[in-house]
Amino acid sequence: MRYALEPPRTASAALAGLRLGRQAGASLEFRDHRDYQPGDDLRRIDWNAFARSDRLTVKLYREEISPHLDVVLDGSRSMALEGSAKARAAIGLAAAFAAAAENAGHSHNAWLARAYVEPVANGANRPSLWQSLDLDFRGNLAEAFTRTPPRFRRQGMRVLISDLLWLGEPTAVLRSLAHGAASLVVAQTLASVDADPPERGRMRLLDSETDERREIFIDDAAIRRYRDALARHQQNWHRACRQIGAAMVNLIAEDVVADWNLEALVKAGVLKV
Repeated sequence: MRYALEPPRTASAALAGLRLGRQAGASLEFRDHRDYQPGDDLRRIDWNAFARSDRLTVKLYREEISPHLDVVLDGSRSMALEGSAKARAAIGLAAAFAAAAENAGHSHNAWLARAYVEPVANGANRPSLWQSLDLDFRGNLAEAFTRTPPRFRRQGMRVLISDLLWLGEPTAVLRSLAHGAASLVVAQTLASVDADPPERGRMRLLDSETDERREIFIDDAAIRRYRDALARHQQNWHRACRQIGAAMVNLIAEDVVADWNLEALVKAGVLKV
């Protein structure tokens, strides 16, 4: 099936092939409100709304953007989980997004998040020419965005492909990704064993980031705790994405590679057929 990148839902056609983005810009076309956050331009505060609701909000405007996509692939070791389809699905999704950008007439670039977020060799070309997609970083992906903020194309669309399986608040990563962007999509890609832990019994676990090994007995209570923790983690990411206007889609690697049907991304308004 042939997919094309879907422009941001609030976008509309503009002159010279440009589109209108979802981020606040300098144009005079009013778009929406959001809650005031420290550091916002005080000139954007809607004082009339404050008088009515006693709630500080800022006005958002649309800005014209160039049609470009930056795809960021999580390069940590957990993305290459042994015995799973996670690595194949993640790299395949990055390639699918790049192809969808081309089908929509957009340029694109691929990035790999390891110790730093760095451009993939030949990442602006078709995916078959991409080089050095090594998913073997042992650190925390969040640190990659704080060491040296990546220089993404300003006012373009961005996609993060990751299992999101690290501790800490997602806000810093999301803000770094969303800064200066027209839209942001987070495609959480889990292996089936990430989403549905194995049956009860004695297990030997290997931490794919640190190589630490532990033997534990998994009972029904442990499985429930794991599922509850994963659900809370995903809810936290969904909530953080909503706060900055990003879209988040949850994918299972084995389902993706089974037939490469990306209907979940179509339903989320990220791709179109």
